[in-house]
Amino acid sequence: MTDHPNESGSRARTVSVSINDARTLRAAYMPFLKNMGLFIPTTKEYEMGDEIFLVLKLIDDEQFALAGTVVWVTPADAQSSRTRGVGVEFKGPEGKRLQERVTVLLGDSDTQHGATHTL
Repeated sequence: MTDHPNESGSRARTVSVSINDARTLRAAYMPFLKNMGLFIPTTKEYEMGDEIFLVLKLIDDEQFALAGTVVWVTPADAQSSRTRGVGVEFKGPEGKRLQERVTVLLGDSDTQHGATHTL
């Protein structure tokens, strides 16, 4: 997964992310959020509530462009050597479309298999 900020200095930022395999997608997936979300590894500073515009390329080269809100922050000095980054909860119909696609890619089970970046 890669993070490429396209803007700097503003609270709302555009971030481009590529997720190239199911293992990476499963580790980033945050199904426990009301509108689903993904964990985005990044060294950029974000705060809870920051708005992000995400351009996401999934495993099958399908692309999504959607707005989200930072709802999780893992700082650089997190316990257990956790990956630094943010969890982004998505908004609107494009968020729902992404949730449906991720469910198809990972299967219908809500059960997580393997380590994740969040819970």
